[in-house]
Amino acid sequence: MRIAFLMAPEGVEQIELTDPWQAVIDSGHEPVLVSTKPGQIQAFHHLDKADVFPVQEVVSETSAGSFDGLVLPGGVANPDALRMDGQAVSFVRDFFEQGRPVAAICHAPWTLVEADVVRGRTLTSWPSLRTDIRNAGATWVDEQVQVCEAAPSTLVTSRKPDDLKVFCEAFLEEFAKRR
Repeated sequence: MRIAFLMAPEGVEQIELTDPWQAVIDSGHEPVLVSTKPGQIQAFHHLDKADVFPVQEVVSETSAGSFDGLVLPGGVANPDALRMDGQAVSFVRDFFEQGRPVAAICHAPWTLVEADVVRGRTLTSWPSLRTDIRNAGATWVDEQVQVCEAAPSTLVTSRKPDDLKVFCEAFLEEFAKRR
């Protein structure tokens, strides 16, 4: 499988990128770093700068159809920037419209809310997004991982970095079902 990892040029929580990325590689699949600008992205450990990672594809020059699934890592600034970028929001929405699976952790569901793809679904996130998710028409739950199949595309969500192991296992299992 070819799996897109979408993030803004800065603000992604590094472990929410690197752990799922490695899980994809360990499962024999291809992760692809997609961003809104070419060059590299700046990851963070909470509020401190961490490592940089090379952008492989720019969202304006690729499409959901060239991937088997989408992973949205969190970090507060990352999804906040993505939800302000129309092409990134359209890219995310296209996965849902095409019935392709999506996985989002921590603050990443902010981008899903902006794409208007959570209505009628059940998901989890960092607790501070609870009201935003409910206001967008979804049911919020406080669980390590939530798999929602309420629409043609499966949505896998988790709350925080402590949930990464179960998040990675769940999204890889769900993505494999759609091959």
